[in-house]
Amino acid sequence: MAVLVRAELTGEADAAALAARSAAAAPSAALPTHRRAKILSAAADAISAESESLARLIVEEVQKPLKAARGEAARAAATFRLAAGEAERLGGEVLPLDLDEASEGRWGLVRRFPRGPALFITPFNFPLNLAAHKAAPAVAAGLPFVLKPDPRAVRTAARLLEILLAAGWPAEAALLATGPHEAVEALVRDDRLKILSFTGSSRVGWRLKSLSGKKHVLLELGGSAGVYVGPDADLPWAAARCAWGAYAYSGQTCISVQRIYVAESVHKQFRRLLVRNVEELKVGDPSDPATDVGPLIDEDSAVRVEKWVKDALDKGAKLWAGGPRRGAILPPALVEGVPADSPLTCEEAFGPVALLEAVPSSDAALERIAATRYGLQAGLFTNDLALVRRAFERLPVGGLIVNDVPTWRSDAMPYGGVNDSGLGREGARWAVEEYTERRTLVVNA
Repeated sequence: MAVLVRAELTGEADAAALAARSAAAAPSAALPTHRRAKILSAAADAISAESESLARLIVEEVQKPLKAARGEAARAAATFRLAAGEAERLGGEVLPLDLDEASEGRWGLVRRFPRGPALFITPFNFPLNLAAHKAAPAVAAGLPFVLKPDPRAVRTAARLLEILLAAGWPAEAALLATGPHEAVEALVRDDRLKILSFTGSSRVGWRLKSLSGKKHVLLELGGSAGVYVGPDADLPWAAARCAWGAYAYSGQTCISVQRIYVAESVHKQFRRLLVRNVEELKVGDPSDPATDVGPLIDEDSAVRVEKWVKDALDKGAKLWAGGPRRGAILPPALVEGVPADSPLTCEEAFGPVALLEAVPSSDAALERIAATRYGLQAGLFTNDLALVRRAFERLPVGGLIVNDVPTWRSDAMPYGGVNDSGLGREGARWAVEEYTERRTLVVNA
């Protein structure tokens, strides 16, 4: 059985050695299509078979509630299955080039080839599925990679790569890196790695891009997801979904619902429903299958979010739900009347808090949703197709979700943002396109 290479980076020399080793693994691109597809399918089956142990490992490492961790394990298996299909669809096109007298007898063939070895950097909040979203398309495209997980989720990432190697992917083509930020930056600067795909904070992502040189860069960064609840919305559904979207995994997702704008005519009714849904959430031990909201990743994060809520309250906002912090556990907070200059309005909270605001019109709601430096996803609860079209054309986001929260994501869709939310798109099909480049063959018959 292939043994996973796990490199502890202590400085630039280690980083350079790891980059050189990854570059030397380029022959993995020569694996035939059927082999790559079978490897991905076998990995998907293995993830499914040990989904419960993977879910419990996620709980242990990053304190994600068990029900959410089980969902993540199922999604990771689906991600590998989607990538298996993309491996079999990685084709090209034939071009007629005899479009003038000088080109008579010529035709062209366009194929996609791997850009080269990749560096993947993943965060703590989805330690299995976000690693899958980088590794599985890499296998489909046939490129070797170095995976650098968050230090708090190394065992989950290592287990995923062990599963991939057991399925048949060459050990030299999947390397696991751990170590301090300085060593990671050395990997980012190394020109032997041709792709950088980073998921994490905007501050770190844009810094790494500035160091990346000639690499092809994908950034999946932060968000401040906005939702509009229209006067025609199914209010019980919208309230239940907003409660889930804002507080699942303590709001530690980049598409967590953070800003909720509600039509004035239904505002009070919606607020009553939302508060009731929030109060029904079970807060506590993440290993309990009934828990909805567990601790944040560390106490410092909980303290930061608590301070942001207090800042809003000090400026005149009203707290409709919430409670005192207990270590890293912060009960779900719902705040109304948050000033425009509050961090809760301007920045990514990445915690169990959402702001609520009544708006006089749908146009006012769209203006507020767009009034952020982020642009990942947004949500609309409405059956007004004219509004849906207007929002789709006007909102600067990577995805617009209608009659559900922006926290919803399919692993089959293109996923990513604009502005400070990033560059490029994930999802198996679109990641394969990002990882490959077109090469043209011209034949003179």
